[in-house]
Amino acid sequence: MTTLPDRPNTALLVIDVQKGVVAGAPRRDEVIANIHTLIDAARAQDVPVVWVQHSDDDLERGSENWEYVEELVRLDAEPLVHKNYQDSFEATELESVLAERGVGRVVVTGAQTDACVRSTLHGAFVRGYDVTLVGDAHTTEDLSKYGAPAPEQVIAHTNLYWSWQSAPGRAAGTLDTAKVTFEAAAGAS
Repeated sequence: MTTLPDRPNTALLVIDVQKGVVAGAPRRDEVIANIHTLIDAARAQDVPVVWVQHSDDDLERGSENWEYVEELVRLDAEPLVHKNYQDSFEATELESVLAERGVGRVVVTGAQTDACVRSTLHGAFVRGYDVTLVGDAHTTEDLSKYGAPAPEQVIAHTNLYWSWQSAPGRAAGTLDTAKVTFEAAAGAS
């Protein structure tokens, strides 16, 4: 259903599940386990798994905090997209990586819910992709000391509003890990 012509395939995006990003995040282990389950399912179905890795002044490229968590291991054949902005498409090769693989639908997982995950959801959707958020496979840090809601509220709100996202010719929605399929536009409403 994507508005991108000749792009019938789906890809799994694994966004910023880095040591310094998810340290202390709510449900960290559960979220990582769910992402691992999705990676295994995608690989079993020859669905591209695309890894996204953030760096900035607070998350220095090459540092231990910048590294992906040990529980998730990228295969050499799987693309790794380096980014410096919240939207994984901004000033990166993500669009070309997806285009080369005929991808018109992305299944989104990772961290931070209210920053890079949210920005990438919207970035993909406005670029014409069908976008499924995996509701139990993303998390965020506690920014309540800055006036943000508690992390669980941020996660729940993001799951809620993305389940109602719509636009002409595109599909969006929120699904839990157990309900995710990798067929184009499947599970998005």
